[in-house]
This record gives sequence, structure tokens and C-alpha cells, in this order.
Amino acid sequence: MATFPIRGSTAIITGAASGIGAALALNLARRGANLALADRNEAGLHMVATAARSAGARVSEHVLDVSDRTALEALPEAVLAQHDRVNILVNNAGVALAGDFADVTMTDFEWLFDINFWAPVRLTKAFIYALTREPAAHIVNISSLFGIIAPAGQAAYSAAKFGLRGFSEALRHELEGSNLSLTVVHPGGIRTEIANSARIPQGIDPAEARAQTAEFNKLLRTSPEDAAEQIARAIETRAKRLLIGTDAKMAERLQRLFPVNYWKYIKRQTGPGVDPKRTAAAGHS
Repeated sequence: MATFPIRGSTAIITGAASGIGAALALNLARRGANLALADRNEAGLHMVATAARSAGARVSEHVLDVSDRTALEALPEAVLAQHDRVNILVNNAGVALAGDFADVTMTDFEWLFDINFWAPVRLTKAFIYALTREPAAHIVNISSLFGIIAPAGQAAYSAAKFGLRGFSEALRHELEGSNLSLTVVHPGGIRTEIANSARIPQGIDPAEARAQTAEFNKLLRTSPEDAAEQIARAIETRAKRLLIGTDAKMAERLQRLFPVNYWKYIKRQTGPGVDPKRTAAAGHS
């Protein structure tokens, strides 16, 4: 399949107000793409959109919560009312949840799943016909390092990210030979705010959770800008999978070598100061 032409394309990015989403919006704007940016943070979204316009992009802003099914179903019409085409869909918006499965309510579990799994599935469904009408189109689904390995204390997050990985791989196989390609991305520790904004269930001391998150943040090595550059190159080359960060690559190797016992080796690397049960997930947004 030929290299994907980013210049002149229109990219939809969810979770575009901060982190990887914001960095990717600016990266694609500099590469000549137009943008439909979505986030529930209106002020942050407008700041990113303004910067992208300064880079020469035509930008539409869409304030929405990706857990709102009705809003997702209405998004294609809103986007196509302001852009003549849709070539790239980046399902990036995500949230984190700290705590053991026994401590997490089903309400919290379903809240995370609505955003991290169902939103990408529903947006892909909503836009797939618009994408397949284009001579060249591409989907980017942001999974996680925790879509390859499943740490203790991350049952909800890992379930959603493993699910998104499975959905992405099956869909990519269905799309073989078509104009529409797909990259599933597994970021390791990216320096974003997802850990700091994680939902903390009742029963976990917030002060302890914040202290653990501060320790966890010390492990974050990759900047959102570096991650965005790698994702942009993956779009251009239509890469099937992208691992971002040495941590993601090492964890993937460990999982292949020790598919059942990888966790005991990873715990030795993270050390006793970080308890995944009380910190957020590696990831994005």
C-alpha cells in the first residue's frame, strides 16, 4: 500500500485539548492537514485549535464528551458540515482509574469502558463509510502498554485497552486490500496528565494515591511531542502497530518470553516505591 498523503487531508482527533492529542494536532497541522478537534475541555480545545490555525490548518472545534453516545452519532454530520472530507480518524481520548477490581464500583468500571473502549468503537462505526469513500484513509486507535501487559490494579484499564487492541486487529484484517488502513498504538509512559487526573475510588486514600502517582510520574520518559511525531510517521507509512517508548518495547518482549509470569519480572524493574493499584495507567489523552 502506498504512503499515506497527510498534506491536504482532514484528521479527526479526540482528546485534542492536551497530551498526545494536542501534540498530534499541531504535528499534523505543520504537515499540511486540516483538523476536526474534539474534547470536552472547551478552553484547552480552543487553545490547541488556535495554535493549529497559526500553523496554517483549517480547524473546526467540537466540544463533546466521548462517553455521550448521542454526541458521537452526531459528530460526522457536524464535521462534514465544516470539512469537505474525512481521511484520518484518531481515537485518542482516554481516562484512568486507580484501584483493585474489588475496590472499583461497576459504575466506575463502566465509565472507563465508555470512554476507552466504546467511544473508539462507536466513532469508527460512525465514520467508517465516510472514510471508505476516500481514495486514501487511515484510522489510529490509541491502546496502551497496558493493552500488551496487564498489571495488578488496572483491571478496567487493561480490559478496555486489550479490547481495543483486539477490535483494531480484527478490523485491520477486514480492511485488507481496501483504501482504509489502521494503526494500533501502544504508548508506554508518556508525560501527560492522565495519571494526575485518574479517578480514585472510595476506599483508597487520595493523599496516598497522589503520592504514588508522583512516584509513577518519575517513570514517564517520552514527551507527547515525541509520541506525536512517531504516530504521524506511522500514519504516513500505514504502520500496522506502533510501540512508543523503551518501556513498551521491553514489556512486549517480556510478555512474549514469559506470557504467564512476566509480571514478576516487571515488578522488579519498577521497584517497591510504585504500587500500580494506586496509580493511573500508562497512556495518552
